[in-house]
Amino acid sequence: MIQQNIPLHDKNWFGTGGPARFFAEPTTAQEFQEALAFARAHTLPVFILGQGANILISDAGFPGLVIRPALREIRIVSETTENVILQAGAGVTIHDLILWCLDNNISGLEEFSGIPGTVGGSVYINLHYYDFLLDHFFVEGTIIEKNTGIISTVPSAWFNFGYDQSRLHDGTHFLLSATFSLKKISALETSYARGRREEIIRHRVKRYPAKNTCGSFFRNFHDNEVTLMSAGKKMIYTAYYLDKLGIKGELQVGDAIVSYQHANMLVNKGNATSADIVGLARQIQKQVKAQFGIVPQPECQLIGFGQYPLL
Repeated sequence: MIQQNIPLHDKNWFGTGGPARFFAEPTTAQEFQEALAFARAHTLPVFILGQGANILISDAGFPGLVIRPALREIRIVSETTENVILQAGAGVTIHDLILWCLDNNISGLEEFSGIPGTVGGSVYINLHYYDFLLDHFFVEGTIIEKNTGIISTVPSAWFNFGYDQSRLHDGTHFLLSATFSLKKISALETSYARGRREEIIRHRVKRYPAKNTCGSFFRNFHDNEVTLMSAGKKMIYTAYYLDKLGIKGELQVGDAIVSYQHANMLVNKGNATSADIVGLARQIQKQVKAQFGIVPQPECQLIGFGQYPLL
């Protein structure tokens, strides 16, 4: 099950990065336990990879074990005439889960249509789109402890969800499956939900680049990090400051460029390296600091870098 020197550039949305020293795709909880046991036996760092939609991997690759969960079962736990409790494995893509739900007249998750990622990655970041957060639908998760391989099922409160945040960020536990509370709908309502899904995707394609990006590279600022006010509230939105720089479709390092559609999205034009993307991000940080006195920090996860590469 453990493979060596496996390329990662074809396993993330930026399309950059070096290889994984070791790589595994467990299809069961037991195989996941075995992969973690291998990492412990060889004192290896572990990284859990989903669709790679919110990460930047170092050109040197990852020096430990990359686990890409292939737990892809979807099943209904229970249902009534109005509600459905549904469980999905960490390796199921959000795209496939939404389609499965609509094929079975189940609604709720279509709010996240067009967003790349797996169930595992989506729970990790508490996937969001406008007013909707994944934890609005989340009931419980089955997790595995990194240091012991012990598997347990814990309620939503255990995850301590926030914006772009969950307890999984501490790296001590990994998700095996997630359970959601969704709505049972009629065939007519399903048709409406399918139409809403298509409209959300159309809207996203118009506003955001659809490939070779990690989405928003920088997180929004915290209240205590900014002083600029707008309509009586702190201006925390990073894209506001980046728009003021006039860098959309203009600022470029190597083959990495700021998207013409969105100033907080960096794009690989085809031959960029991770070093190009880091160089572009650093230039943005320097410009924001020079003009506004604040430094944006990444929402994108930086994987395999020996030293923190940004400001």
